[in-house]
Amino acid sequence: MNIKERARTILYILTAVASIATWIYCNHLTSLLKTQEQKNISLWAEAICEIEKVDLDGEISQVVYKIIEENNTIPAILESKNYGQFSCVNIDSAIASNKDAILHEIEDMQKDHAPISIDKYYTLYYKDSIIIKQLEHYPIIQMIVSFMIIILSIVGIRISNKADQNRIMVGMSKETAHQLGTPITSLLAWIELLKIDNYNPEITCEVEKDVNRLVQITDRFSRIGNTPELKYNEISPVIINSTKYLESRTSQNVKYTLEIPQNQNVAIPMCIPLIEWVIENICKNAIDAMQGKGKIKISLSFDDNYAIIEISDTGKGIPKRDFKAVFKPGFTTKKHGWGLGLSLAQRIINDYHKGKIFVKSSEIGIGTTFRIQLPKN
Repeated sequence: MNIKERARTILYILTAVASIATWIYCNHLTSLLKTQEQKNISLWAEAICEIEKVDLDGEISQVVYKIIEENNTIPAILESKNYGQFSCVNIDSAIASNKDAILHEIEDMQKDHAPISIDKYYTLYYKDSIIIKQLEHYPIIQMIVSFMIIILSIVGIRISNKADQNRIMVGMSKETAHQLGTPITSLLAWIELLKIDNYNPEITCEVEKDVNRLVQITDRFSRIGNTPELKYNEISPVIINSTKYLESRTSQNVKYTLEIPQNQNVAIPMCIPLIEWVIENICKNAIDAMQGKGKIKISLSFDDNYAIIEISDTGKGIPKRDFKAVFKPGFTTKKHGWGLGLSLAQRIINDYHKGKIFVKSSEIGIGTTFRIQLPKN
């Protein structure tokens, strides 16, 4: 884990801790406020009782009136046991004027708080004020917002990282194509000299094929970052030609098997040089995985929407946890490698051809099968 990743992880942990701490503190404040509201509503009830006890000619303290007026947030109902009457405060007028509605409201209040008996003649029912309910919901809202911010930041970082990886990949590809250009031009000139001197035509022909292949590879690298032009071509000859080229330049210890439908000539939109590169790259990885000895099977099939290419080997296999990781830039199991081959292959298939490439199956010590799905349209 690098410094940036550690910093992000620490930031996420601190955000989560802050959210949890806020939630705990809000719960503490809510508890204190509930206790205070219980005292306030009890005082209100006692004030109401005091008024009812006073005779018509008696005097009522202004403090009593003040206590009654101060309660403008806590919904409460005071029941007089002797007279079966109810005094309501902060209750909707439609409920306060209907005895059945009051009784139903009392049932709801008893779910929140136990009733309070006052002077044996009165029972007080009440529920939390709107302020307490908002305070109870605030930590939850804050935690949701915090986690949304974390998720959005993770998505943003991933998008940014992917864009950076793409820029690096494009830059490396174009620089590689540029660096290959000069020696390839020289090799082509040497081949022409060999032809003029009539030097071993068979060897000269094979060398020319390899140099032409280098020209194609350079062209492929120069195309990375540019949207390729897709043209309808039959897929079968592309697979056959790629396999023949690889077979002629691979150890005899590697056996190739082709399973190509003979009576299905299906043309699909593609860039031939890039598709050839993907097939060759997977096959070369397979040869490395088999340590230069084993079997490679390439099959072609079709369904309603896709041309399906499967490339299987008898190599060391890929752990299931790495099925997706093998396509990430920099992932490699080789001692000497950049880990860009399968990442480029995924870009070519997924981004340029709107297809799919993935590890279909793999078993350690038995082999791996890659599947490529190219849209017919």
